[in-house]
Amino acid sequence: MAIERVAVIGAGTMGAGIAQVCAQAGWDTRLYDAFPEGLTAGMERIEAFWEKGIARGKTTAEQRDAWRGLLRAEKDMKAALEDVDLVIEAVPEIPDLKQSIFSQLGQWAPEHAVLGTNTSSLSIADIAAATSCPDRVIGMHFFNPVPIMNLLELVQHDTTSESTVTIAQQAGEAMNKTTILVKDVPGFATSRLGVVLGNEAIRMLADGVASAKDIDTAMVLGYKHPMGPLALTDLVGLDVRRDILLNLQRSFNDDAYAPHPLLERLVAEGRLGKKSGKGIYDWSTGQAEETSLE
Repeated sequence: MAIERVAVIGAGTMGAGIAQVCAQAGWDTRLYDAFPEGLTAGMERIEAFWEKGIARGKTTAEQRDAWRGLLRAEKDMKAALEDVDLVIEAVPEIPDLKQSIFSQLGQWAPEHAVLGTNTSSLSIADIAAATSCPDRVIGMHFFNPVPIMNLLELVQHDTTSESTVTIAQQAGEAMNKTTILVKDVPGFATSRLGVVLGNEAIRMLADGVASAKDIDTAMVLGYKHPMGPLALTDLVGLDVRRDILLNLQRSFNDDAYAPHPLLERLVAEGRLGKKSGKGIYDWSTGQAEETSLE
């Protein structure tokens, strides 16, 4: 099946980025959000990214205009789903919220449409169970910032059909992503490894092993990670990482996944990372600056 029309549900950082790459893939793209201010902010974020690309000489005004013509903000979810071939949900990691949305998708999306969820750790089977068409549901885990990160983790639950997997893989290729296919287990592949590394880095920081900058530099230069685990935790969001760890702890009944107390404290203080201006680092200047954790 050729993809021509796509709906993205949720216009936050991830949803806006997904809608952007969908438009850049040449698809008629509808971006929906339940909150008008969130929808406006998402569209503005996309426009700012395109303008920055033009300023840096990476894209042209002609490309921006073509992509802009393929993207529209949609205030009504049912209207956004009309005649789409692919739906990608990108709302917060709240199981009840995702299941509620997928219940609606099962009723309103066309019968042939693939239904993707951009969850980083929640059970795809549980989300799919909210629909009458679980065979068309697949995890499509993108990475932040979506227009730059090349990986798309596809997560197949027990009743995901082979045709759904194939279409999702083709969609990833059209968005210039490299896809991997993993089973529907807690944390999948990427989140499970990523949060464990980040949690251990926070433990080292709390124990005074080294500064945040030096721990991150060790992984960037010693292991060729593009970003250190502490800066990455700030970028993803400390609350998001904490929630993934809690989900793993419950799912595996293993306290080895318990969030470190320092992570819990920073979340409780509202230090959620780059999105709040301060986390492990201070991001007020736009760069990761050392900050006190006292």
